[in-house]
Parts: sequence; structure tokens; C-alpha cells
Amino acid sequence: MAEVIKFGAKAPLTPIDVQTFSKGEDRARLSGVALKAFRSIVQQWGLSNSEAAALLGVSDSTWDRIKRGVWDQPLSQDQLTRASAAIGVYKGLHLLFADAMADRWPKLPNRGPIFQRKSPVDAMIEGGIPLMLETRRYVDAVRGGM
Repeated sequence: MAEVIKFGAKAPLTPIDVQTFSKGEDRARLSGVALKAFRSIVQQWGLSNSEAAALLGVSDSTWDRIKRGVWDQPLSQDQLTRASAAIGVYKGLHLLFADAMADRWPKLPNRGPIFQRKSPVDAMIEGGIPLMLETRRYVDAVRGGM
């Protein structure tokens, strides 16, 4: 039986070629840039230390070390997923709003169906990774990106 290769493909992907948050080497490579972006988002959104720690899924003392730049460990798969979701929400909001509302929106009470009149930040903290990913999808859908 002949092997079918799609047009433009050099070789089929193997599981080794796929980047995942489950591989330690991928997490080690991605953690630094993810934390840099997450720290910037925390500042832009005006989050408290406890809000930032809760969104990232770390203790307040660990967030304090991360914030000071004295954290040299890769993020866990869950923590990298949380950072990625926050980065996606941030990007989507900046595509949706052309003004400062992009950075105010996450802290404002919201009547959207997934927020139950809480701010998106509070809802994401309470709902964890599932609601963080749902918030990202919601922002993308509102801006017409889905």
C-alpha cells in the first residue's frame, strides 16, 4: 500500500514533533516567555497579588517569587495552560477594543452568560481552567473570530 503525503508536506509528523504542555522540555522552553507575558497582563489589568496567583494557579508566595523574577522552574502543564488562556483573552480583548476598555473589561462586572454578573477575572478564578478557556472562546466569539 502506498503512503499518501499531503501536498506541501515534507514528512508526516510524529508524536515527537508535536509541541505539548505535557513535555518537560517544551514547558521549560515556553515558561519564561509565558511568565513574562503573564506578568505584563497582571500589570495591565491591575490585578492584585492574590488575583494573579489564583489565575496562574500558584500560592501567593510563589507568585511573589515569580513577580520578582527569582523563579527558575518550568511551569506545570496546568499553570502553562492558565497563562496561555490569559494571554489569549488579553490578545482577543485588544483585537476587540481599540481603547483602554481592553484592559478594564476583565475587572468589570459582566452580564455575559458565563460570568453570572461577576467580573471575568473573578469568574475565571472561581471556575479555574475550564472557565479561563471558556472566557477565551467567549472573547473570540464576541469579536467574530470563531
